[in-house]
Amino acid sequence: MDEAKKTERWRLILGKQSDPSVSVPLSGNAKGMDKVLEALYDSDRKGGLGSSAPNVNRWLGDIRRYFPTPVVQLMQRDALQRLGLERMLLEPELLEAIEPDVELVGTLLSLNKQMTDETRASARIVIRKIVQQLEKRLEFPLKRAIRGSLDRATPNRRPRLNEINWHRTIRTNLKHYQPDYKTIIPEQLHGYGRKRSRLKDVFILADQSGSMAASVVYASILSCIMASVSALQTRFIAFDTSVADLSEHLQDPVDLLFATQLGGGTDIAKAVAYARPLIRRPNDTILVLISDLYEGGRPEKLLAHAAQIKAAGTQFIALLALNDKGAPAYSKDIAAQLAVLNIPCFACTPEQFPGMMAAAIQQRPITDWLAQENIPVKN
Repeated sequence: MDEAKKTERWRLILGKQSDPSVSVPLSGNAKGMDKVLEALYDSDRKGGLGSSAPNVNRWLGDIRRYFPTPVVQLMQRDALQRLGLERMLLEPELLEAIEPDVELVGTLLSLNKQMTDETRASARIVIRKIVQQLEKRLEFPLKRAIRGSLDRATPNRRPRLNEINWHRTIRTNLKHYQPDYKTIIPEQLHGYGRKRSRLKDVFILADQSGSMAASVVYASILSCIMASVSALQTRFIAFDTSVADLSEHLQDPVDLLFATQLGGGTDIAKAVAYARPLIRRPNDTILVLISDLYEGGRPEKLLAHAAQIKAAGTQFIALLALNDKGAPAYSKDIAAQLAVLNIPCFACTPEQFPGMMAAAIQQRPITDWLAQENIPVKN
């Protein structure tokens, strides 16, 4: 990059106030980029885009013209936070111009009750677009991990051809190698099971307080994918200071997301108490609590219910976050007390979630999987 281009980039980064005498000329797209950056990051940080939908709509179109999608999404989030434009998301024509991402889905869901029917219809279109993108990214690895783990958890001594565990079959029959034929004649075939009955029950308890918005989005989509696996019985329970069993919406992630109520308080104990009597097969049940563990209810009740669920044989996992950003702020005190109960507390990305579920289905120690993935345990 030549010096002129470097100088131009620094001018765009520092803004108009860094060059009051206009000694650095901007050419071509740089002028348009400077204009949209100034509208967002300069002025007095208040209403630089104006209050009308046409102005914002034009600005949204301009940033998509000048910047790649990840930068567009970042600038949209900055506009919502810095300029207080949440109210503009209630206008259908503006929603259609926005580049959707997970953070935007969370914002739209938090405004659900304020939307008109027309706006809600537009919001569903925007949310379905990002949900389809996320499903495309997550569905295959999650289903592959779950089905492979379920198969391996069920031994099969008389497998069909497509059920043979070739690695194990070859390894255990090496002593039957026939040099003349240069092949192995297996005495015993080993395979993966294909039971049709429910093999595992999965409970997802999702904290829908405002700080957990992205985690709720990912948890909803992943839960719907798991619900489509016939060998799993999946339940989705959302909670704030109240509890809502939303399992009936698991056929459609958009319906499930609109059934949540983002932004409330937190009573984790109430959610765990609700789930506890629903666990019919503790030894075949995986309970995943997705929460930052900031308990607004009584921590001693949460710990008592968790201890009883764990003692009955249920696999209990506490996810502090399920998003792409890593570990959030969380209650270290409750995490430490859950660790005493042998309930691991950690954050993971959506891409790591399939591996976690695979380990849980196979009843491998989650701490071993965490060490393998270099994921730190929080306690």
